[in-house]
Amino acid sequence: MRVCLDVQPAVSQRAGVGRYTRSLVEHLAPVAQARGDQLTLFYFDFQRRGEAIRAPGAEVRAVRWLPGRYVQQAWRRLDWPPFDWFAGRADVYHFPNFAVPPLTRGAAVVNIHDLGFLRYPQYAEARNQRYLASVIQRAARRAARIVTASQFAAGEIAEWLHAPAEKVRVIANGLDIQPSAPDAVPELRRRLGLERPYLLHVGTLEPRKNLEFLVRVFERLRGFDGDLVLSGALGWKYEALLARIAASPLADHIRRLDYVAEADLPALYAGAALFAIPSHYEGFGFPPLEAMACGTPVVSSVGGSLQEVLGDAAVVMPPKACAADWASAIEVLLGDSARRAELQARGRLQAARYTWEAAARATWDVYREVGA
Repeated sequence: MRVCLDVQPAVSQRAGVGRYTRSLVEHLAPVAQARGDQLTLFYFDFQRRGEAIRAPGAEVRAVRWLPGRYVQQAWRRLDWPPFDWFAGRADVYHFPNFAVPPLTRGAAVVNIHDLGFLRYPQYAEARNQRYLASVIQRAARRAARIVTASQFAAGEIAEWLHAPAEKVRVIANGLDIQPSAPDAVPELRRRLGLERPYLLHVGTLEPRKNLEFLVRVFERLRGFDGDLVLSGALGWKYEALLARIAASPLADHIRRLDYVAEADLPALYAGAALFAIPSHYEGFGFPPLEAMACGTPVVSSVGGSLQEVLGDAAVVMPPKACAADWASAIEVLLGDSARRAELQARGRLQAARYTWEAAARATWDVYREVGA
């Protein structure tokens, strides 16, 4: 069996779907070899800026004579030309980024990571929301299988897209983060100027993350002589958040780190007093699991899939909890060393459940279902 995976997100995005695609590809290649199948990775690279993809044994095929954005516009407006004209022949084509372009052969597998852009369109970037809303129904109809990372997201797909249950496969994402070396935390803190204790949030700065609320929570803390650290690139509709930070009486204690390299994330997590994620909606939730893997206690909203993914290894706040409730829960946790130690132990066990090896094997099983 030959599988072709569209790795365009992996060569053009650092976070989100790009990170998912890179991690999955690295573990799919050995599964393909072990099962005697073939894996082809395809992308458009007109400007020759594609990042190296670690997938020994996989064939890498790139189109460098045509800008991919022109083809993507044709797919959206005309539903033409066929993807396989560029990518070549395969039994299964896997599209990890919500959309399924036209095909003349083979079965399509698509990832629908979440439906936040439909559930909460006011939080989405307008152009991306319009694009995803325009392609998602066709992707759900066209795909032989839909892969998503949580039971919560599978329920959203059933409710919003009316996809039959037999078409949807829940395959949890994996983690590839390793705890930092003992000397890495003080070195990172010196390098980034994190001299005080800090509460941490990691993620793109955009409304769905509910970070204005987190600023209000931070302002209500009593007895925590430290900083709030927001690590993540600017996303969209972030102006209100930046204005709220600037107007805060604790503005000097709110640090924005922008994008932090993946190699530095373990030390950043491990150095935090705790990790806070008040998101309105998540289809899975990498950062809190990564924090757990690094031994950092987590306080989380229900936020879509978060309660399902984090289990009993985090302090999960009730849906209607206010800023004062969050501040109280954080203060109690910061002052209770036994509870912190319990959450650290539970968190490491919970994070260990999510591996890319298992995700890759389960994904290849889906290929076999539709392409054998």
